[in-house]
Amino acid sequence: MDYKYIEQLLERYWNGETSLEEEGILRAFFAQKDVPEVLRPYQSLFVYQRQETSQKMLGIDFDRRLLSMIEEEEPATATTKRVTLTQRFMPLFRAAAVVAIFLTLGNAAQESFETPQNPPVGQAGYNKVEKGASVAMGDSAVADTLQKAVFQAVPGSIIK
Repeated sequence: MDYKYIEQLLERYWNGETSLEEEGILRAFFAQKDVPEVLRPYQSLFVYQRQETSQKMLGIDFDRRLLSMIEEEEPATATTKRVTLTQRFMPLFRAAAVVAIFLTLGNAAQESFETPQNPPVGQAGYNKVEKGASVAMGDSAVADTLQKAVFQAVPGSIIK
């Protein structure tokens, strides 16, 4: 038997060029029990399409029945709430606050590890030099710098 017409219809079907009547012909052909072995791989597709169209669909009154079951009589637009821009950005503000807190805590922890144990006491904002070994304090010579200046200023004077 020659199935050239069915093969041509299948070719046009794959290209999307068939009409509804031609697709009906293909469904009717593949609904038969004795389909040639060459065309049998396509049979399951067209049988599936027929089974899907024969299944029950939702009725027109489905929405009405469902709404009556949940007792919602108002339309959804009456119960909607207006959302402002501030409310919309609130999660972003919260995330920014959390990041700021983490950065502040991290910076405080880093400063606590970098500063000396006994910080110098002084005015805020000024660096105070810490006392340490000084050359001037360890000098053994006792000399008064003011008296030296007086002696140099007046060369012939005598100090008692």
